[in-house]
Amino acid sequence: MDELLSSFKIQVPTGIYKKDPQTSKLGKKIIEHSILLISKHGFESFNFKKLGIKISSNESSIYRYFESKHHLLMYLTSWYWTWIEYQLVLETFAIKQKSEKLKKSIEIVTRTIKQDSNYNFINEVELNKIIINENSKSYLTINVDDINKEGFFSPYKQVVKRLSVIIKDFDINYKYPLSLANSVIDGALHQHYFRNHFKTITECENETSVTNFYQDLIFNTLT
Repeated sequence: MDELLSSFKIQVPTGIYKKDPQTSKLGKKIIEHSILLISKHGFESFNFKKLGIKISSNESSIYRYFESKHHLLMYLTSWYWTWIEYQLVLETFAIKQKSEKLKKSIEIVTRTIKQDSNYNFINEVELNKIIINENSKSYLTINVDDINKEGFFSPYKQVVKRLSVIIKDFDINYKYPLSLANSVIDGALHQHYFRNHFKTITECENETSVTNFYQDLIFNTLT
């Protein structure tokens, strides 16, 4: 499995970037340090000038890879959701029992993220913080429909669709598998956020509680 992971390349939809940052040292440096900066300071205060200073490169060199910081955010979110989908495929394909496959799938899309050593220019723990805090900013924009037509949100939608198929396989009569799937995925991000910041309005207090909550919720909903 480790050998398979080490040779796997995350494919982000073309058009989000001008030049694929995974193809050069500078590009990987841009991704690595943009994750650290956005995670620490937030997307609003992040800009290419600050990133350029951090990586000791001209601001113009970053624009050779990304049209705007919004495109960079879409790249990071797309990379993350492609990575999550790959985990869904890899960790569930050999599970035959439908209930166990669903349970494992819920765990994958709701769990606390650990560092993945297969991508040394990506800090998945810090990237997960960005997804929790900033994911909605990638699509809550006035031109979302035009961006959607370009396929820029396809990695996220693929995760939703894959989880919905697993839900449907478990309960073929359930009418809302897509709605349930996206509610779990988005809701888990909110619960992780609340666990960190609004502790008085959630019972999810530790690393496993978000997963436990959604496993309990879904199995009670479907059975």
